[in-house]
Amino acid sequence: MKIRSILTALALVVAPGVAVVGTASDAFAVTKITHATATQMFRDVGITWSSSGGCSDRNNSTCTSFDQLNLPTAQGAQTLKRATGCALNITGGTETGHASGTYSHWNGYKLDYGKNTCVTSYIKNTFTYIGLRGDGAPQYQSGSGNIYADEGNHWDVLYYNCGGC
Repeated sequence: MKIRSILTALALVVAPGVAVVGTASDAFAVTKITHATATQMFRDVGITWSSSGGCSDRNNSTCTSFDQLNLPTAQGAQTLKRATGCALNITGGTETGHASGTYSHWNGYKLDYGKNTCVTSYIKNTFTYIGLRGDGAPQYQSGSGNIYADEGNHWDVLYYNCGGC
């Protein structure tokens, strides 16, 4: 069976609102989810989200959108919420306005979380400090390899995987 056929079949059985994208030349396929699927996943574990514009339009930088979020990124947020027991509020998703790159918000690999004492304490006491990012943000790496960058007023989290889901 060809890779494309396998991916198409997988897309039909993964979950409603979920799509698998990729080509035979990709190193791996990335599962993308819709805004509605992500918000339900977040509601299921008590994660909240907010935006300065009170909206979810992916093409508006004042919105917080989860359209085209990677499934492991959403699962990583659920893992963080379950592990910490802390209030967790997402302030940035896949909307335009973030830095570009392969492992970017736009490409579904990153979420921003509002800072609070509980989350900050968990990250700093549980994960390994790995130095400063190019822009000077202190970085911490989880055991699964995900990277948490302290950007001052929020945590910018890069999810390579679901964090042990």
